[in-house]
Amino acid sequence: MMLDWIRQLDASLFLFLNSDCRNRVFDVVMPFVTHRMPAMVAPFVILLLIKERKKALAVFSVAFFSLLLSDASSMALKGVVGRIRPCNALENVHLLVGCTKSFSLPSGHSTNAFAFAVPFLFMTQSRLRYVFVFLATVVGLSRIFVGVHYPLDVASGAVLGSLCAGIVVYLYRWAEGRFRERPYTTVMYVFLLVLSIFRIYFIRYGPLDLSPDEAHYWEWSRRLALSYYSKGPAIAYLIAAGTAIFGDNVFGVRFFAVVFSVLSSLTLYKLGKDTFDEKVGAWSAILFQLIPLFSVFGVIFTVDSPFIFFWILSLYLFWKAVTSNESRVTSEKSGANPQEVSRYSSPVAFYWLLLGITVGVGLLTKYTMAFFYVCSLFFLLSYPAGRRTLKAPAPYISLIISLIVFAPVIIWNASHYWVTLRHTAGQAHLEDGLRISLGSLRDFIGSQLAVVTPIILGLIIASVLRTKRREIVPEDRGNFIFWFSVPVIFFFFLKSIQGKVEANWAMMGYITGIIGLSSVFIDGWKRHRLYLKGIIVAGIILSSIVTAAAYYPSKFHVPLRLDPSSRLRGWKELGKEADVLYHGLGANAFVFSDNYQIASELAFYMEGHPVTYCVNIGRRMNQYDLWPKLNGLMHSDSVFVTIADARLSPVISDAFGECRKNLFPVYEKGRLLRQYSLFVCRDFRGIEEKAIRSY
Repeated sequence: MMLDWIRQLDASLFLFLNSDCRNRVFDVVMPFVTHRMPAMVAPFVILLLIKERKKALAVFSVAFFSLLLSDASSMALKGVVGRIRPCNALENVHLLVGCTKSFSLPSGHSTNAFAFAVPFLFMTQSRLRYVFVFLATVVGLSRIFVGVHYPLDVASGAVLGSLCAGIVVYLYRWAEGRFRERPYTTVMYVFLLVLSIFRIYFIRYGPLDLSPDEAHYWEWSRRLALSYYSKGPAIAYLIAAGTAIFGDNVFGVRFFAVVFSVLSSLTLYKLGKDTFDEKVGAWSAILFQLIPLFSVFGVIFTVDSPFIFFWILSLYLFWKAVTSNESRVTSEKSGANPQEVSRYSSPVAFYWLLLGITVGVGLLTKYTMAFFYVCSLFFLLSYPAGRRTLKAPAPYISLIISLIVFAPVIIWNASHYWVTLRHTAGQAHLEDGLRISLGSLRDFIGSQLAVVTPIILGLIIASVLRTKRREIVPEDRGNFIFWFSVPVIFFFFLKSIQGKVEANWAMMGYITGIIGLSSVFIDGWKRHRLYLKGIIVAGIILSSIVTAAAYYPSKFHVPLRLDPSSRLRGWKELGKEADVLYHGLGANAFVFSDNYQIASELAFYMEGHPVTYCVNIGRRMNQYDLWPKLNGLMHSDSVFVTIADARLSPVISDAFGECRKNLFPVYEKGRLLRQYSLFVCRDFRGIEEKAIRSY
């Protein structure tokens, strides 16, 4: 009853302000205010920058990040509340601007205006601070007068925006005070927080659709199983968890990308701190986010995002297990009392137990986690204390635990003709035998230079090699960095001579290299000559620019043929076009393709997320071949989608009574992104798919 009364009061107040208070002045001023907030605020920001340069710059930065936080928060809250805009719900609304179908509470304009204004109110002493609050109030009121928000929407937006601003102001003051005591970790925490807020904003409003792999893993999450054709089940369960919380949308799919990226940096910090010191740990955590290869995992959620986290976590637990074991052995040799020895034994067993679990989960994520076994063996054999560890039962118990965790993949494959082994052998080109391919070697080297950047790659390699010198790095630390890096990179270097190696396959080999770079080059900054300092700075700047270009390629005018992110654009438009054709068919119509990537993207971007199919008319096996086939849909109509301006395969044309082609080009800022051929086919008669010949 109380809620209904509030709604009626809110609607009455809206009609009073929107209709009864209408006049010619407001009809001109309010649309300008609602659309030109940046232009109104800019002169006062410039004036404040002139009067209080240093302080105003800090306040502007806080206001900017408050704005990012508030924008993401208001959009999320709108979806939860689901209130219809007054211009869509009421009659006789005096509408001065367009009325969208998005929800109404809170007002995004009001939220953002107050989020931007409040930091100036609390962080400056200038009288201009009141101007910002006044402008925010006017912007909020304008949303009522133009007819798109209720007064309660505006008020709730003001509260939410002020709350977001208060949080960011508090964090700024906390960081400002903490910086004096622990500058490196403070910079790291602030950097990760700001980056995470930006990534959440980018995922929600950025230009990138789901990648084909993301869409395919989302398809897996709709059919949870013990394992899948090409990967373990971890990615499917993580996406299922994200979409269960946030819905079947891009943010729901990618939410854990942001989480795992931050966790990876924080764990790398702990590893760098334990192997060297806090400064090395902090720099390692920051560098990890600046390298394009790893930065993209904070936005795109494929198996690499959780995999690299479990690799780093396993490194940390392995280091703790080995060093704790050495401390226990030292205590025993020194004649310490049994209680002292027992104090070390408990954490040693705990670390080995956790290590087995994390390595097992890593294998459920990506099978290249198996390199951890090889690298850890090389490391333990490389120095006396490590060889003593191999004589203890703990490493072997940890190995068994990891295999038990990995057991679901083995069980699933045993009942599916070991298709994962067949697929992995195909990916590794084992059927090609021993051959030399200088082209694939060239491509591998070029890809590493691109995703790590040339200077950072050179510094990582140099630092890994220098850590083997005992006068620079202690033996155990140097061996740790070397043996968890060189075997991986060298293996894929050799493998590229035999066949194609993807750019991300060797990525785990760079993790300890980042720690090595931080310890050898950045930690010893004061000892370096000027030219070396310039190289380090240039490497960080170049890596940051390449990372930024990966997020916004159009801003850097990257040609489409050199832009890998072009594969992540245009899918939403294809989904809309397929929807138009699909809804023109009967109730039992279905959608299919001959490409698993297209089938997955259509399932995600078409309205209602329909079940899609992928027929085999001459391709290698994929996950769709293990799911229900088309032949249960006899006499139905269909939409068949394939890439480029293509002719219809006789296998498909013979399966229908008739098919009509629609060519659909996708353009981006006047440039042709790609073309699709969409065939409307009627009266499905059954199809004879080809036998599986390759994996």
